[in-house]
Formats: sequence, structure tokens, C-alpha cells
Amino acid sequence: MTLRFYDTATRAVREFTPLAPGHASVYLCGATVQGHPHIGHVRSGVAFDVLRRWLTAAGYDVAFVRNVTDIDDKILNKAADAGRPWWEWAATYERSFTAAYDALGVLPPSAEPRATGHITQMVELIGRLIDAGHAYAAAGDVYFDVRSWGEYGALSGHRLDDVHQGESVAAGKRDPRDFTLWKTAKPGEPSWPTPWGPGRPGWHIECSAMAETYLGSAFDIHCGGLDLVFPHHENELAQSRAAGDGFAQYWLHNGWVTMSGEKMSKSLGNVVSVPAMLETVRPQELRYYLGSAHYRSMLEYSAEALQEAASAYRSIEAFVTKTAERAGEVPIGTWTPAFAEALDDDLSVPKALAEIHGLRREGNSALAAGELDKAVEAASSVRAMTSILGVDPLDPHWASGSADASAERAALDLLIADDLELRSAAKAGKDWPTADRIRDRLARAGVEVTDTPNGPEWSIAQPEGTEK
Repeated sequence: MTLRFYDTATRAVREFTPLAPGHASVYLCGATVQGHPHIGHVRSGVAFDVLRRWLTAAGYDVAFVRNVTDIDDKILNKAADAGRPWWEWAATYERSFTAAYDALGVLPPSAEPRATGHITQMVELIGRLIDAGHAYAAAGDVYFDVRSWGEYGALSGHRLDDVHQGESVAAGKRDPRDFTLWKTAKPGEPSWPTPWGPGRPGWHIECSAMAETYLGSAFDIHCGGLDLVFPHHENELAQSRAAGDGFAQYWLHNGWVTMSGEKMSKSLGNVVSVPAMLETVRPQELRYYLGSAHYRSMLEYSAEALQEAASAYRSIEAFVTKTAERAGEVPIGTWTPAFAEALDDDLSVPKALAEIHGLRREGNSALAAGELDKAVEAASSVRAMTSILGVDPLDPHWASGSADASAERAALDLLIADDLELRSAAKAGKDWPTADRIRDRLARAGVEVTDTPNGPEWSIAQPEGTEK
């Protein structure tokens, strides 16, 4: 099966054919660094990290660019309200986003350009649009002339008559549907010199300029959240194509994280921050949760769903670590054909996870039967597949996050070992009431004892209703 993606622009699943054989170029709209990230923000980072890992595993040389919007109305307003410099505000929350990505095992991008570092490229792109008759200056502002571009609305499906940019009507704007490329300077705001006077960039021009700078006039895949399709990505596409660039060949959009059916957003006040989540579950468990649904589907947040996902991940982790303890090591093996088929089919992670859990069950059965070689083979494949999803239990990245858990397990092992010896002695002497009493006491403490050909083994019992 060949790699296929659902392309927002064509509204169809398309076979992936890169512009340059063996090379995949990807641009992901990154954060507007106005505050601490919530789990809705980082879902795209996790979803498209899986895309990047799978492209790499498929043999592509991947150039992955994720931008930072560090100049924006919200940044300026929040910094002003807090009495802090805008650049310091942006830098503070850029670090917060980086920390969240790092905590969740999202690979660093090939390049992470900031908007403020690419003003020259934006001014040059705006100049090309004016020269081509697709943009105009008015009182220090510059606007894209939407009616001049006949393909406007192709990405989002919006009809021109229904377009609302969400911008205020300003003097000199020819049509309320035109969007801002450059904003004239205002008192107290940062500005840069241009042929049209000092000012700062509009939001949409940033990504067009940065994508072209790092990936060229045409590149393979543009990613982002579903909420960016309009107006942001529609405007990116229009201005880039109007300037003569091929721009993105495929458009991939991830669904929202919702609460009670509403998109998670700071404006609605229904956000759950990443630091708050990491007080509840480990980073690898949060990543598993955020990546477990299909990237295009909505992910409805609830504490119960998060804990169910964490428990499912722990069942994978328990199998792999138990096998590694028994065998001495578990190398990363190869994924199964069913796993590859699932990811080739528009990154169908739910199907991929079903394959992982199926192999985990087979591996646990092999462990119980004393078939260690078979268990190691299964665990090796599980490691290969979870590595693509970014949640390999034995990945050194998770070592620090598992340090406390490892220490707790070592302490428990010492305490439980004595009970298991007493139980074995009772069974050897056919003292079944004592053996059962020890087993029942451990069970009440949440410890599950399994008798194997190599002797009794213990594990923390899965909660009721959790897949075994």
C-alpha cells in the first residue's frame, strides 16, 4: 500500500508523491506565543510529529519547519496589560511552548523561524504582490485585493460573497473582504521601515514568507489545526499563488481538542494547560492520549478519557518492561504489515494502536506460557511501532519521567518478594488456605500474581474495564 493523505484542498484522499524523489518538505503553523500552551495547542505538534516520524521511517529525507508567531495583536495587548515589553512576553511563552513540546517527546523541527526575524522576506513578498496588481497600499497599510484572485476560496470552499476576514474596516480599504498584509505603525507599538512607511506585518504574510524562505517556492505538505483553514491558510495560499509561488501541494489539518463539545480556547476559558496535565499523568501518557484518536477527528477531553488512555499505555509499558526484565533486553524490531497499512492510510493511528495491543496480548500469553523468544519478538515489534508513535516505553527520553516509577517498583519488588516466597512455601506444603490468603491480601492492595513456569510474577492490576 502507498502512503496516502486526506488533502483539504481537494477534499479527497491522495497518494503522496513528493516534488523531489526521496525528499519530503513539511511546514507546520506553530504557536502564537501569547500564553502558556494548553493541550489543544500541542495536539498538532503530536499529530504531525507522527507524520514526520513515519515519513522518515519510509525513507524520506524530511525537512520539517514549524514557525513561531512572536508579533501579534494579542501578544502586544497582553504584554501592555501586564506592563512588560512585548519581546520579553513573547520570549517567555515561546520557552513555555518549547518545554511542552520537549516534555511530550515532539522532535525539534529542522528550523523554527520567528516572524520578527523575517521582516525583509515579508516586505519583498508584499512588493511582488503590489507589482502583480494583487495588493495595494492605503495610508500606510497594505491589503491583498481578494477580488483580483479568481481562485480565492479554493482551499476552504468559502464563496466570495460569504467571506468575513474578522478585521476592522479601515480608511482606504477598497473592499471589507480584503485582508491586511502590512499594518501602519501605531504609538507605542514596534515597527519596521518599509517603502509604505513604518509598521508591522499582518498575520497571514508571515507564514508565506517563512515557508518560501526555508522550503522554496513550492513544497510538499502544509499542516495546521482545522481552525486555521479559514482565514489563515486560505489567505496564505491566495497571496503565495498570486505572487507566483506553487506553495503547498498537500494540506493536512488536525481536529480540535474539545470540552463539552466546544473547541478548547483561552477566550472560552475551557483550557487545560500542559503543566496541569503533567501533574495528573506522565508525559508519555499524555502524548499517548493526544495521539490516540485519528488526527482529523475531534478529541473530546475528559479526566476519565485521559485516565483510560494512560491505563492503556501502561499495559503496553508493562508488557515491554516485563519482557525486558525477563530477557535482559528487548531490541527495536520491525513493525507489522498491518501497522504500516494503517499509517499509510492517512495516518490511521487508532488502527495502528489496535495492532499494537493485539501483539501485546499475544506477547503476554507467550510470557505466561514461558515462551520467552516469542515474547521478545512481540515486544521488539511493539517497540518499533510505539517508536513511530513517539511512545516507545524504553526510549531514553522517558527515562527521567519514569525514574520515580522505577524506584517505586524496586521498593515494591522487595516488599512483595517475601510474600511470594511465603506463598510458594505454603503451596509446596499444600497449605492452600495460607497461599490463598496471601494472594488475596496482595489482590486487595492492587497487586496481581501470575503463576508462570518460571515462578510467580507480580504486576499492578489493571482497573476494571481496562483492556487486558
